[in-house]
Amino acid sequence: MRIAVFSTRPYDQRFLAAANQRHGHQLTFLEPKLDATTASLADGHDAVCPFVNDDLSAPVLAQLAAVGVRLVTLRSAGFNNVDLDAARAHDITVVRVPAYSPYAVAEHTVALMLGVERRLHRAYNRVRDGNFALDGLLGFDLRNRRVGIVGTGRVGQIVARILRGFGCSLRAYDPYPSDEVRDYGVRYVDLDTLFAECDVITLHCPLTPASHHLIDAAALEKMRPGVMLVNTSRGALIDTRAVIEGLKDGRVGNLALDVYEEEADLFFEDLSDQVIQDDVFSRLLTFPNVLITAHQAFFTQEALDNIAETTLANAAAFAEGRTSGNELVAEEVRASQ
Repeated sequence: MRIAVFSTRPYDQRFLAAANQRHGHQLTFLEPKLDATTASLADGHDAVCPFVNDDLSAPVLAQLAAVGVRLVTLRSAGFNNVDLDAARAHDITVVRVPAYSPYAVAEHTVALMLGVERRLHRAYNRVRDGNFALDGLLGFDLRNRRVGIVGTGRVGQIVARILRGFGCSLRAYDPYPSDEVRDYGVRYVDLDTLFAECDVITLHCPLTPASHHLIDAAALEKMRPGVMLVNTSRGALIDTRAVIEGLKDGRVGNLALDVYEEEADLFFEDLSDQVIQDDVFSRLLTFPNVLITAHQAFFTQEALDNIAETTLANAAAFAEGRTSGNELVAEEVRASQ
């Protein structure tokens, strides 16, 4: 297939080109994001390969259909940036990478927990400046801390296994509880109980209309003073403005993010010589108890290998008239939410 790969970075080209040796697609690597102003670049291609912050709204999908695109092969698990109803209306198939390396995201999640509560980001900068004082770096033991895991899919399950090794007391919320997770010593509770009981809350659920701003001002009111919040899932699970207020009044004691609800204009770009225009994000950066990475949790060799292989295998299945099992259908997605 002729595939236009949008939002290409050097590592995307490296891993996709290597995987394509097994598939033989014609890949066109494009640096711009996919949106209404760049959709015309897909002219002459059968498929587009976008990333998490590309725009696949109804107007963009209409443009893609007009230039002959029949397939959207996402190189991500998330698909909240895709209008699935519009895709179906234009007879465009949408496929994704449902699991690439849950270990990558789970391990990064725990790294963020340790990093923010032991103030590793501050300690690193201090030592480089010749400041070896420990004031302001006081942390706490994770052992015996009550950790709440929201979403116990593959990533949430691995987080539970890792934290069990730390000796944490584990709670979880998921509409579909897992017996395997219970075997790790995890107790399933409702969301309000999880909010009220846990010292650490980590998010591993998809972004849906029901989970949008799952952590908002009302949810924060139910939490223990000084709670740690960790999000390596989707940015809009958290109402950032509400969490900033929680940081200011001490309700939130630590915040660790790998995603941000308005990240599309920030993440994956080098803005080091520019003034950041997002005032909310800039405010987050002022807190000493906030640690942010730029959608990095997935970024391991193993994950990029798996993403590239599954993305191109999905395209091969479509070209051969087969289903890969990774297709997204609007009705089925709504039924599962």
